[in-house]
Amino acid sequence: MSGEIYLSHPTFGLLYRVCIIEEGRELFTTLYAQRLFFLVISSPTGIKFEPTSRTDARILVENRLRLLRRAGQSHDYDQLMVIHKRTFQ
Repeated sequence: MSGEIYLSHPTFGLLYRVCIIEEGRELFTTLYAQRLFFLVISSPTGIKFEPTSRTDARILVENRLRLLRRAGQSHDYDQLMVIHKRTFQ
């Protein structure tokens, strides 16, 4: 989870990666307002943007936090907790 990752959305412009959800699935938000969230799904055929609500995005991040805590990945957990607080509180 080091470094910032950006992606260009065809309609909403520059998106900022909030976190990796799982292999091939990442959560992004609009860069400036951080009000619109997208689940970006990568596959061999390309990428797909799935809009998601703020509530669903928060649940995805909280599930990822639980997974990191259970796996004992404290550094990644701490980094994601900072992102969670900045984005959702």
